[in-house]
Amino acid sequence: MAEKVKVTLIKSTIGAVPKNKETIEALGLTKLNKTVELPNNAATQGALRKVAPYVKVEEV
Repeated sequence: MAEKVKVTLIKSTIGAVPKNKETIEALGLTKLNKTVELPNNAATQGALRKVAPYVKVEEV
């Protein structure tokens, strides 16, 4: 398992459930096509599962 994951916002959050919008913001994704590197731990994996339709995940 990789130590970090690269997460990219690929779908707009306009019209998304407010809780999903907050989760995406908490991950550090503010604009479309923005990419961030996050630690690969249980908390991050849980957040990514909730917002899977909006993000693309790659192992680093």
